[in-house]
Amino acid sequence: MPICECFADNFRQQHILSRVDARVKTLVTFALLLMVISSKGMFFPIFIAVSSLSLCIAMRIPLRHMFIRFAQPMFIALVVLLLKLFFTGQEVLFTLNLYGIEITGHKDGLLEGMRITSRVIGGVSLVIALGFAAPFTEFVAALSWLKVSRQFTEIMMFAYRYLFVFLEEAVTIYQAQKNRLGYAGIKKGLHSFGVLTGALVLRCIDQSQKTSEAMELRGYTGDLPLLMHEPLRHGEVAFAVLIVAFGGVIWMI
Repeated sequence: MPICECFADNFRQQHILSRVDARVKTLVTFALLLMVISSKGMFFPIFIAVSSLSLCIAMRIPLRHMFIRFAQPMFIALVVLLLKLFFTGQEVLFTLNLYGIEITGHKDGLLEGMRITSRVIGGVSLVIALGFAAPFTEFVAALSWLKVSRQFTEIMMFAYRYLFVFLEEAVTIYQAQKNRLGYAGIKKGLHSFGVLTGALVLRCIDQSQKTSEAMELRGYTGDLPLLMHEPLRHGEVAFAVLIVAFGGVIWMI
């Protein structure tokens, strides 16, 4: 399976939210995300995370794709939790002695880390569920409808377009280096990784120049056409209001 398929839209064309307007899904996600960020406890973010994961399962998202999307945020959340546990707080929870180095874990630091980690997991789960529920082009069109800066949305579209191109380029270079034993040791691996990074940066710069020239030759004036929106359906809006209201009730508990 090509690595770019894990981030593409071709495996989730039809699901339970495929016919829901992307603007409604985006607004609901943003409202719940604000609640997660402002939540003072752990219950609401965890509830949102479980609900988002359940929604992804209901949309029949492959577990492999879900794991890849969650891997990096979960690693960051784990690092934050460990930093809070060992480097902040006053109430000692346990003490370890490793090779003469005393390591102390703090109960209040652990609780604070768990609160931050729960918000990270809840927020990331919402964003990932939105990414699975709405194709990227519809999401960008929804941002445009919400009056988000047009320059920002156009940069997002260009970045999304060439992300997969450069990802495939990186995989090709890596496979070529690997076949030539470029990662046979730590020193060789670091050197090969530096060469890969430099080659990829040069190709990105070269591609950006080619893209700019091609767009100018085609009459690009800094205004890309986006999807045209139909009027919002009242049933979807009412259901979205109920979801946000229900989330608000749980948030206040």
